[in-house]
Amino acid sequence: MSIVFFEELARSGIGGLPLAMLVQTEMVPPPILQFGTEEQKQKYLAPILKGEKIACLGITEPNAGSDVASIQTRAVREGDRWIINGRKIFITNGVRADFILLVAKTEPSKGHQGFSLFFVDKRTPGFTVSRKLKKVGMACSDTAELLFEDCRVPAENLLGEENKGFYQIMWELQGERLFGAVGAVAGAQYAFERALAYARKRIQFGRPICEFQVIAHKLVDMATEIEAARQLIYATTWKVAQGEYPVKEISMCKLVAAQVSCRVADAALQIHGGYGYMMEYPVQRTWRDVRLNRIGGGTDEIMKEVIARSLGI
Repeated sequence: MSIVFFEELARSGIGGLPLAMLVQTEMVPPPILQFGTEEQKQKYLAPILKGEKIACLGITEPNAGSDVASIQTRAVREGDRWIINGRKIFITNGVRADFILLVAKTEPSKGHQGFSLFFVDKRTPGFTVSRKLKKVGMACSDTAELLFEDCRVPAENLLGEENKGFYQIMWELQGERLFGAVGAVAGAQYAFERALAYARKRIQFGRPICEFQVIAHKLVDMATEIEAARQLIYATTWKVAQGEYPVKEISMCKLVAAQVSCRVADAALQIHGGYGYMMEYPVQRTWRDVRLNRIGGGTDEIMKEVIARSLGI
């Protein structure tokens, strides 16, 4: 159902909308459902599902992107409170979110085994949205830098087990990457359809440009790459639905879909010619939006590292 949902959202032509919804429906809720107490589910999960609260996920930091283990945000227990200090960046929904699901170090000496997850409400003293970031694309999706200065949160705001946050968040990332791949292919499909429609109506040298072999073959390549990526995603989704945990295949989906979306969007803009570079044509928006696919949720390079390890390399 979620796959279909994100495929159809792409038809809006607005990349930032599915991105914001991805956080709201597929990134923050799963860890709460999997690891949260009943009280946490009622306080945070139920309002998300009802559309009463907006959520964001705080992982990336200025000096810790793909290397999640390098996170420096620190949470120290003091009585019935956790004192949090640190900074997060590139946080989708961060400006307007009602709460953040935050990754912080609770036991630095334990490395990967020293991270925990916390709920931090927007009005908590010491929690500040330091700035709204300006991006190349995804313009309607707000992205923030967040600051935590002696931010005091109740002890019951710990999600799941203390020092198990790294494993909980890595589990969550697999769903994020799979749905990111879905969005990338759906965005590519949207760009392809716009390019095909334009090529059919654009007349040059007395005939539609789609009748020229150079354009026809470009469209064929676009359609073929999209379908190949889509079928890989569907096959991987089937494995997930069967209860499997196919990290290698999910990483392949993310890698292939992201690259295909960029190639297709660039080809779609090229088919539009000079008009494609004009702001009045929607293909330029897709071209700008899809570039994030190769960065967000794990870069191409990180996906290749994950796949390489899965192959025993």
